[in-house]
This record gives sequence, C-alpha cells and structure tokens, in this order.
Amino acid sequence: QVRLVESGGGLVQPGGTLRLSCAASGVSLKSYGIGWFRQAPGKEREGVSYISEDDVNTYYASSVKGRFTVSKDNDRNTAYLQMNDLRPEDTGIYYCATDLSGYGASWSWVPGYDTWGHGTQVTVSS
Repeated sequence: QVRLVESGGGLVQPGGTLRLSCAASGVSLKSYGIGWFRQAPGKEREGVSYISEDDVNTYYASSVKGRFTVSKDNDRNTAYLQMNDLRPEDTGIYYCATDLSGYGASWSWVPGYDTWGHGTQVTVSS
C-alpha cells in the first residue's frame, strides 16, 4: 500500500531549473523523512538531499549545496526538490525514499531506506 511516486523530471539546458515532486500514499510524511537520491549512468546511487519528518533538519550533498532546496508539504503528503542552476553532472535518475522501519546510520546511506519510488529522469544538456 505504501508508494512513493516521483515526477517533474525532464530535459533542461545548463543553468536551468526543475522542481521534483515525491507524492506519498499509504504513509504520512508527517511521520517520515524523505531522502532524495540520484544515479547517473555508470555510477553508484548517491544521496542528494534529505528532510526530516518534522521538516526541521535538512541535509545536502556538497555537490548540490546552495543550488538545491528540499522541502515537504505534509498537507499534500508530498516532498519536493527544487533544483536551480542545473549542471550536466546533475543528470541522472532521481529517486525519493523513506524508511518505514526506523532510521539508518546516515541520511545518505542507501541501505538505510526500505521504500523507494521508481525514479524520474533528469537530463541537463545543451
């Protein structure tokens, strides 16, 4: 019953902007934090950002800090990733994830999450 569905990806030029959405069902994001991850071709899945269940704590990979902003709308049960000044190296499939069983050792630790969306493609290219 628990589902996470990403949307908002697309093709943009360098310097462009996208806002990704992560719509949750079967679980309240008021009680669970959301991690954002991405996987580029030939690369391991990596943590991009995280927002805690109470929206107080946020974390960002150093490569996106200052350009990306994570947020959550608990009334809509949706998390967001605002991505500004996109670069070609931001290209990849973006996933949102949560942990229904508890918290992992680190927000960016992939095995710490048990529930994943299927991803949305982000391509930054000129």
